[in-house]
Amino acid sequence: MSGISKDVLVGIVGAGTMGMGIAQVAAAAGHGVRLYDAADGGAERGLQRLSEDLAALVGKGKLGEEAAGNLLARIVPVSDLADLAPSKFVVEAVVEQLDIKQKLFAALEAIVGNRAVLATNTSSISITAIGSALKHPERFVGMHFFNPAPVMKLIEIVSGLATDSETADIVHATATDWGKVAVHTKSTPGFIVNRVARAFYGEPMRLLEEGVASAETLDTLLKHGGGFRMGPFELMDLIGNDVNLAVSRSIFEAFFHEPRFRPSLMQQELVSSGRLGRKSGTGWYDYSVSKRPAEPEMVPGAAAWPDISLETDCVRDGLLVTRTDGRTAAERQTAASGQPVIVHDLYNGRPGRGHLGFAASPSVSAAHKQVFADAIRVRGIRPVELPDWPGLVVLRTLALIANEGFEAVLQGVSDEAGIDAAMVYGVNYPKGPIAWAREVGVDHIEATLVNLQRLTGDTRYRPSLRLRLEASLLPGGNAASH
Repeated sequence: MSGISKDVLVGIVGAGTMGMGIAQVAAAAGHGVRLYDAADGGAERGLQRLSEDLAALVGKGKLGEEAAGNLLARIVPVSDLADLAPSKFVVEAVVEQLDIKQKLFAALEAIVGNRAVLATNTSSISITAIGSALKHPERFVGMHFFNPAPVMKLIEIVSGLATDSETADIVHATATDWGKVAVHTKSTPGFIVNRVARAFYGEPMRLLEEGVASAETLDTLLKHGGGFRMGPFELMDLIGNDVNLAVSRSIFEAFFHEPRFRPSLMQQELVSSGRLGRKSGTGWYDYSVSKRPAEPEMVPGAAAWPDISLETDCVRDGLLVTRTDGRTAAERQTAASGQPVIVHDLYNGRPGRGHLGFAASPSVSAAHKQVFADAIRVRGIRPVELPDWPGLVVLRTLALIANEGFEAVLQGVSDEAGIDAAMVYGVNYPKGPIAWAREVGVDHIEATLVNLQRLTGDTRYRPSLRLRLEASLLPGGNAASH
């Protein structure tokens, strides 16, 4: 399937941050663009902001002056919605209100004719619901860009119940022609990214509520042990806790209060107190402090176990060293007939730099913990002792993210490649959650979830049927019973 040709005029409705970003992407791809905004002079102001942004890029040597001029020349502001009549492809980026979008698209449908493709950049409203106001909803589709649109690679191509598959394929091919990574998804709450990403925020907040570690420690472990670009708490502060909480509430309610999407009371308290993050000066962190205190340097000691493995179980000096699987170290000690146990977290940090969480069963001596810590310090990995808690931090968070990915595939939201691409290119995850789960071992992920549900009694941890079926087909069957 081919995308729309370069001679097709693209209409953009909305000259805010997202609208101007989409206009820039379309114009950079060679399309003529007509830009409309309902506010008087809104399109002209948006074009002026873009001109200033491009001039800054030219000044930094990141864009040629001629290319910037050509791009700007392709975008023509218009003052009336009817001026979009020649457009055969229209993308909307206005306020997130269903009634406003329905009225807008009903008006556009009458203006652009029956052959034009209509797309919405909504991140949260049902494509089916918006399209229900149209006479021809089969040519209506979601085209969800991520901010900033010119930089972020992902576009979710969202089909409502009435969207024609050919329409979705044309828009998918167009997004690819525009240099983006496009993934097909169907219109369900949160689409792919906002749905699967809830676990990246929700599980660390749950760990904070349980008193396992501070927000800073959890961020550090997930960044420098899990390989995520930002920690969940600093990312929520950047997004705005009010915005993040609103999305979580919306998805929780849209899924009829499914426990996997349960919002955090602690975050609700932050929002109620006005601690919204960077924009208010305080959130999970206090931004009135110019710089966080530097972490103390850890000097390596004598590594008694230089060849200790973090991938497989090993026994040294009567101590079992093993990775966490949702059971506590005390449980592992009981299963090992009283042998003292250190369980460590999943590690996906960069070689020679990172942090690794670990916990010890009650009978592990301080000397044994010191020897274990020294053995990983010489690899450039900083040990972080945690309470003896099920799942620790990185594995527990990944298990919830991966489980949601498998569940989304089960429900036909997208295919496995689409889920993985969406999370890598939409929110910069170090790996696609499904591929990552297979790398760790789907049986290990399933066992972690089963043990978490057993210990907590919370159904938020129940494994997806698709995950369980895949784990059951592995040699040895269901690892949760081991």
